Amino acid sequence: MTWKSVGGWTFAAALGAAALPAAAHHSFAMFDQTKVTTLEGTVRQFQWANPHAFIELEVTARGQTKRWSIELNSPNNLTRQGWRRSSLKPGDRITVRIAPLRNGNPGGLFLDLRKADGTVLDSGIPRDGSAVNVPRT
Repeated sequence: MTWKSVGGWTFAAALGAAALPAAAHHSFAMFDQTKVTTLEGTVRQFQWANPHAFIELEVTARGQTKRWSIELNSPNNLTRQGWRRSSLKPGDRITVRIAPLRNGNPGGLFLDLRKADGTVLDSGIPRDGSAVNVPRT
């Protein structure tokens, strides 16, 4: 092995190590998992994308319309729970339960939803009230 090839391998290893933090998963600390908020609204967009899917929901309350951004699991996990890319469409009326953002902004962590036709879609999050991705003491 020449010094030139060792240098190339060292460079490749350094690039790989630098990419590791990008693969790390973010914390769920931004969501208040001790609270549940129920919203009724209209799906504006369903983003079936990695690392997490999102529902952009338009909610009208007290005469004001707000756009809520609701974070779901990854498409891979959602597929195992029965979801499909076509599970939600713009214009669908839904009732959704979320763990709201701690900062009070209109967003949260998806728990479950009911579509107008009665179909229920779930997150797979434990129903015993235990938080997601939080160490148990």
